[in-house]
Amino acid sequence: MFSVFVLVGNPLIVMAIMDYMGYRQRTGFMAGLTVAQISEFSIVFVAMGMSLGHVDNAVLSLITLVGLLTIAVSTYMILYSQPLYAAIEPWLSVFERKIPYRERQYESERTDHEAPEVIVYGLGRYGSRLMSRLEGHGVRALGVDFDPEVVRSLRRAGRAVEFGDAEDPEFPASLPLRRCRWVTSTIAQPDINAALIGALRRAGFRGDVAAVVHRPDEAEPLRRAGVTLLLTPFADAADFAADRLHAMLSDAEH
Repeated sequence: MFSVFVLVGNPLIVMAIMDYMGYRQRTGFMAGLTVAQISEFSIVFVAMGMSLGHVDNAVLSLITLVGLLTIAVSTYMILYSQPLYAAIEPWLSVFERKIPYRERQYESERTDHEAPEVIVYGLGRYGSRLMSRLEGHGVRALGVDFDPEVVRSLRRAGRAVEFGDAEDPEFPASLPLRRCRWVTSTIAQPDINAALIGALRRAGFRGDVAAVVHRPDEAEPLRRAGVTLLLTPFADAADFAADRLHAMLSDAEH
């Protein structure tokens, strides 16, 4: 029962705090999943309590068991956070603010950009590098990310970036899609990419879509959803490294 309380109670507490701070329920839910466990440090603290004579062996055994269970289960909760959120979203409406002012703050900071040729969703290590390389080739690119800190940092660097959620079906209508030729998603979840493509088409986007895939079985559903180009970061990186090594070996032989 204690394990269940930790796995369910911790995310709910975080969602309530995030709601108070002005964030959407989805933001609070995703943040809450990261604390749906007790870490190994709790075992260290209990061990210190035992050495001081404040707790007994039974408490240490309970904390160890709960720690192992919650660490194992929360790993899969985070891995499948998107389907999990979709399944229980109707029961989370109590945490949805009518006006999520904290996130609206970033949305209101939106500025007019020169019509982009490419829009890149997801500005993690791969997405930000992709956008940078496109700009280096003279391509007008606009980035979209759900992390306000990433958006703020890139804006300070003078990059064309918007705060937005790939799962928000209304958001694509606010983007400059009319002259955009490509939308690229570096988001790893195929279901989110499929929903994003549908939202883009409803918003009038008629260009091509590229999306990241990590497993072969994800490719065909994305093709059916309308993806023109499949990006395989790990395979592409390995191929590029192999080609460079081969070129260096060939140069050494000559």
